[in-house]
Amino acid sequence: MLKTITNKLFYIIFMLLLISLISFIAIHLAPSSFFGAGELNPNMTKEAIAKLQHIYGLDKPLYMQYFDWVINIVRLDFGISFVTGQDVSSEIFKRLPITLFINVITLVFVFLISLYLGIKSALFYEKKEDYFIRQLSLVSFSMPSFYLALMFIIFFSINLELFPIAGVHSVEEKEGIENILDMAWHLTLPISVVIFGGLGSMIIYIRSLSLEILKSDYYYFALSRGIKKRVLLRFYILPNLLPPIITLLGLSLPGIIGGSVILESIFAIDGMGQLFFMSALSRDYPIIMGILIITAFLTLLGNMVADLVLLKLNPYMKRG
Repeated sequence: MLKTITNKLFYIIFMLLLISLISFIAIHLAPSSFFGAGELNPNMTKEAIAKLQHIYGLDKPLYMQYFDWVINIVRLDFGISFVTGQDVSSEIFKRLPITLFINVITLVFVFLISLYLGIKSALFYEKKEDYFIRQLSLVSFSMPSFYLALMFIIFFSINLELFPIAGVHSVEEKEGIENILDMAWHLTLPISVVIFGGLGSMIIYIRSLSLEILKSDYYYFALSRGIKKRVLLRFYILPNLLPPIITLLGLSLPGIIGGSVILESIFAIDGMGQLFFMSALSRDYPIIMGILIITAFLTLLGNMVADLVLLKLNPYMKRG
């Protein structure tokens, strides 16, 4: 196991370097820049723009800029924001917890709900339950997240007035359990949007896998011996479903984290996704590049955890 973890860590480091290089090149190939807006300002002289570029190290050759940036990343120093003048690391890590919380809660609920509905759809093959679950999964799969978020806001927040439209906390300051309940009340709607949007493909995938297991010879043999369905579910269906589901969850991490950009912008959640969106509009490249690296690291870390869980579930898998 130690050798596997070591190899995975080296793989993460290599991929981070590759992602950082691609991100750095893509940012510098962008057609406009933050200082380009200053060139259109008649009150901003060329000397002032050159001074700012020197302060941020943008007057150096590209390879030196990249080398300095990578060295600073190792020290968790992502530079200074062009817009606010604040430290990028503090700006990102201040907003990271709420984004991680939403994504972790989403993954857990997507896993549990899709596992239940997928298996139930397979067990009730071609019956009313199967038809309803399939239609639900197709709606989830085809519904854009931003459109679903607007529908939820109109129905639950404006018409029924059950949940707040935006934010994480109420205007009045609360403490203790009241603060936790207030936060849960505000986050119910955005988390529900992400969960519903992530169910579609997962339910279809689990249903397909479950049908293959239900048609297998070993399942028919166990059924013929009079084993109860609850035992069959626990010892025959679930052990064969978990490895591919965990793999799919690991692969779905980039989409879930990327969806935070739209979700947090719509619901005005002060998370990393909203910060990325606002920074992209203002061409605040230090923050954009910092968020890209942190998102890539979290995605690679999640995939590594998924691989280690697979090794735990199936010790006969090749370790390497």
